[in-house]
Amino acid sequence: MPRYTVHVRGEWLSVPCKDPSKTIRCLGKEALRRYIKNKPDNGGFETLENVKFYLRRCKGLGLLDLDDKLIDALEDNEFVEVVVEGDVMSPDFIPSQPEACPSVQYIEIDGECLTTKDLLNLGKGLYKIKLTPEAEQRVKQSRLLIESIVNEKKVVYGITTGFGKFARTVIPVSQLNDLQVNLVRSHSAGVGKPLSPDRTRMLLALRINVLAKGYSGISLETLQQVIEAFNACCLPYIPEKGTVGASGDLAPLSHLALGLIGEGKMWSPKSGWADAKYVLEAHGLKPVSLKPKEGLALINGTQMITSLGCEAVERANAIAKQADIIASLTLEVLKGTTRAFDSDIHRLRPHPGQVEVAFRFRSLLDSDHHPSEIAESHRFCDRVQDAYTLRCCPQVHGVVNDTIDFVTNIISTEINSATDNPMVFAERGETISGGNFHGEYPAKALDYLAIGVHELASISERRIERLCNPSLSELPAFLVTEGGLNSGFMIAHCTAAALVSENKALCHPSSVDSLSTSAATEDHVSMGGWAARKALRVIENVEHVLAIELLAACQGIEFLRPLRTTTPLEKVYDLVRSVVRPWMKDRFMAPDIEAVHRLLVWLVAVPYIEKYRREHIPESRPVSPTAFSVDSMSLSSNSMHDRHGNQN
Repeated sequence: MPRYTVHVRGEWLSVPCKDPSKTIRCLGKEALRRYIKNKPDNGGFETLENVKFYLRRCKGLGLLDLDDKLIDALEDNEFVEVVVEGDVMSPDFIPSQPEACPSVQYIEIDGECLTTKDLLNLGKGLYKIKLTPEAEQRVKQSRLLIESIVNEKKVVYGITTGFGKFARTVIPVSQLNDLQVNLVRSHSAGVGKPLSPDRTRMLLALRINVLAKGYSGISLETLQQVIEAFNACCLPYIPEKGTVGASGDLAPLSHLALGLIGEGKMWSPKSGWADAKYVLEAHGLKPVSLKPKEGLALINGTQMITSLGCEAVERANAIAKQADIIASLTLEVLKGTTRAFDSDIHRLRPHPGQVEVAFRFRSLLDSDHHPSEIAESHRFCDRVQDAYTLRCCPQVHGVVNDTIDFVTNIISTEINSATDNPMVFAERGETISGGNFHGEYPAKALDYLAIGVHELASISERRIERLCNPSLSELPAFLVTEGGLNSGFMIAHCTAAALVSENKALCHPSSVDSLSTSAATEDHVSMGGWAARKALRVIENVEHVLAIELLAACQGIEFLRPLRTTTPLEKVYDLVRSVVRPWMKDRFMAPDIEAVHRLLVWLVAVPYIEKYRREHIPESRPVSPTAFSVDSMSLSSNSMHDRHGNQN
């Protein structure tokens, strides 16, 4: 017999249907009848016959024709909403997001080898998860120790006692399961908008990875249930705010666990947002039944900070590479010199990031390797050096790259670390309380990341100013003809300035703060959750500022035509022009910014950079996007012509 899950004014109702040939209208009336039946005031309705309503799918919000037959319009176990005429959308109804989990590929999880890139791919739904045999064995051994503790009625924190201030309160064996459920419910106290499905998948995958290490005491049966929920894309509702980042990310991880035990809300591609028990049931899954220690095993750790941190370092790495390409294009438009990128200069201050950024500029701007008509047009001008925003890119962009490298190392270590308390050491036959749940490492690192990456926007905004200011650029004011009638990039530059100013406030480190919690038991905390969230906000702002610079630089090229820049930079220009046409007169600019924000111009430039590396560095090999080659400083400066004056 088909059954449908129907949302009516904030409540979810399971409505069976004996006759699938009935209409959508009949389903709506039956759902309203059940809703009214449970209300002492009939839900405010005088009679059901007078109620006007319509139905829509929870996924995608598509309207349903009331006269269509159920068998023709809906699948079994589909999720729909009844909207009563005159009602506003229920405040707790959250539309599903138009995405799915088509993945059939698996990634093996063992708690030891996960990378930031792996986690991002898991977040995107590109892989499902399975445990390695070694991980399964470790989990089994860890659980045996927990069971022996329970059977022997030993007093062990979090297993047979309360939590935090209640650590000295011993709990009877008959109530140990209730203890774990109560823990999850009481700690699910987060607020704010929910994490996106991508970020929830990352958080869930990372918690699975930590549990797979075998130091948490969770049973293999429960862990497999968690993995099944991940593989089915059943994702709990997790508010983004509420963690202080010590004793783990307790609030968000508790919301994660709450959905897994069939309480709270969940999202799946099939259902959209609905009550967790219905979402699990729709996918043929049963709620997790928590055994001793298992609630604590699910919620103790830094996985909220770390999963968001993974996204932050991956996006930061991408935008740092973009910044080098965009700044190179701006230098061309402003007819800058390449003398500042001479390898001998950077040999004398060989920070890896600085050396690599200077190399990237050379690989894109070397006139001998990539002839540039723009460069030739000012080869013998009287300028000898450029403003710092052009000349000092290797130093400013370089330290950002080194910062990202440093933070990536910390986050990569944190991904594969056991962060529970107490830790379950099966080989020693004991549990030990410690502080691995403290988020200070990723919190400090992500504060540092925000400060570092912000500088890419800070220097970019000054380059945008130079492009827009005719006294600095020798180009039309605000990069538009008929100035006055047209404003061109005037307010786009203001947007960049606003984002840079916002970042200055966001870069204040959250990890310098600490507030005592849990009746002074947890008397020093990391505030890492906010460090991670604001790092992502800073990075997003940087992405938009650089998108504006890229638009402005490409617009500047229009005023230098028919002269052409180097081959790789022409490829960048062509990519931008494939989504945004030149700015001939004023038009709606926000869509252009957003379109360029999504472009990965690095991808069209990197083949030229790596070809240049192979040709100019003996026995060099292509580097990964995150790697820096100190050997690149060995490139002879004699292979380059200066953009001003004579050969170097």
